[in-house]
Amino acid sequence: MTHWWQRLWQRSARHGRDGSAPDACAVSTASPGGETAQDDAWQAVRERLPILEGLDAEALARLERRARHQLSDWKLTSAEPLAQVEALALAAQAMLLLNGWAHAERWQDAGARVHEIMLPLQAIRREVEEMDDAGVVHVFEDTRAGETWYQGPVVVTRQDLAASGDWSGFNVVIHEFAHKLDMANATDADGFPPLPRQISAAEWHATFTAVWDDLNACLSRGEPTPIDDYAASHPAECFAVCCEYFFTAPDTLDAAYPALYTLLERFFQQSPLTRCPPPSD
Repeated sequence: MTHWWQRLWQRSARHGRDGSAPDACAVSTASPGGETAQDDAWQAVRERLPILEGLDAEALARLERRARHQLSDWKLTSAEPLAQVEALALAAQAMLLLNGWAHAERWQDAGARVHEIMLPLQAIRREVEEMDDAGVVHVFEDTRAGETWYQGPVVVTRQDLAASGDWSGFNVVIHEFAHKLDMANATDADGFPPLPRQISAAEWHATFTAVWDDLNACLSRGEPTPIDDYAASHPAECFAVCCEYFFTAPDTLDAAYPALYTLLERFFQQSPLTRCPPPSD
């Protein structure tokens, strides 16, 4: 099944490289006399999101600043109003992906592609057509926790947003924003986001191909996969699912695919495994 990944790594010349401008964005949405309420809201977000545990003061300050900055730019569309803490928690989870990048150009460029977040209450159902390797078209109903389009909105269900933020390996916000990050150098998500200078396209291709092949080998043998088998459905989903595990179940990802965990550690410039709580007995 390696053919999904063929030719993608050869596009390295078209992939953007990260800039080096320091993060000078110190946007604050606080108004005079409102700092206490903002502090209380951020503290509530930290309590709401166990995956923020262990971040140092500098990382937390950067995350809060960027989350508030992005939230002020986004249009949130929901049938029912989203509480302030939950809206800030959504933005914090999205910006967590970019929080290891201290340079303004790289994180702002990734975040700029999101203008609207749509928040339906429950799972999204779509009629999907897929062609298999034999050329046969299959039509079926697909149920999704979220959706993302190039230069379009990010869709995250309220139900799955409420279930995101812990160390369970599931996080719809990280998953959908990983797709947006993936689209930073193409109109379609393909599992090949813009790479930093220290990671070659060939290394990225080889590492993800090994994971892809292993997942599909497990499925062909009828064995359980070490991570969610949705990762074996498309290279873009492989990247997004692995991002979920990297940030919310890094111990599972590292145990299953240590080379991939290390690659993502270098890519995101973060080490969530050092903050992940030990498994409970």
